[in-house]
Amino acid sequence: MKKIIPILYLGLAVLGLCMILTSCNEGKDSSLTPQTGTGGSMARFAITGNTLYIVSKQSLEVYNIADGANPVKTVTKDMSMGIETIFPYKNHLFIGANDGMYIYNNSNPANPALLSKFTHVQSCDPVVVQNQYAYVTLRSGVVCRQGNTRSSLDIVDVSDPSNPKLVNSQTMSSPYGLGVSGNKLFVCEGELGLRVMDISDPEKAVETKFHQDIPAYDVIVRPNHLIVTGQKGLFQYQYDQADKFELLSKIPVL
Repeated sequence: MKKIIPILYLGLAVLGLCMILTSCNEGKDSSLTPQTGTGGSMARFAITGNTLYIVSKQSLEVYNIADGANPVKTVTKDMSMGIETIFPYKNHLFIGANDGMYIYNNSNPANPALLSKFTHVQSCDPVVVQNQYAYVTLRSGVVCRQGNTRSSLDIVDVSDPSNPKLVNSQTMSSPYGLGVSGNKLFVCEGELGLRVMDISDPEKAVETKFHQDIPAYDVIVRPNHLIVTGQKGLFQYQYDQADKFELLSKIPVL
């Protein structure tokens, strides 16, 4: 399993990149966010317009890709150790780290500026954002960082990006990646399954369905569709408002 999971993450990352490139061509959803395309919550790269962002363990690298064949690095932002994920939303970058969430002002895409850091116990930290709320999963275990024995879903008010505030924290089993669309939040619980949560009240996530037959490590959310990294590959599902899932396709990973 320790060897399989990184391969699955890589598969979802590649798929996310394909979706990013596809959306570049299609030009869809530009009214919702300047992010070009859709990636998972555990992605280590993202594209907005002509700018590519890559997070390493301790830095944020920014590239101009106006000429796709000749990307040009514009800046490297040194950060603390344990940088994990990046999620662009509107004019900000939300970067998950072992010890917190960094928020960058991205009004100047070539040179993002650090606004604030929301600090929590050391833990794995994927993040997604919708409207004024960031949803963060914290997972205990030595794979992320030592010392944390708590797994949770944290909801953070980021209406003032320079002063993020925790508004709710709910205990989870072993959360990995997550995705959000409208009033639905999808939380991956690894081998335990996939939770569907109602966020009609965005400050309180209420579980409506727990698909224990769908092992899930990360998820890309599209309108009425999910692409899930599972234990044995990549799976595409169609879902409805009643949280009924239909398997559409799969790419096995042996």
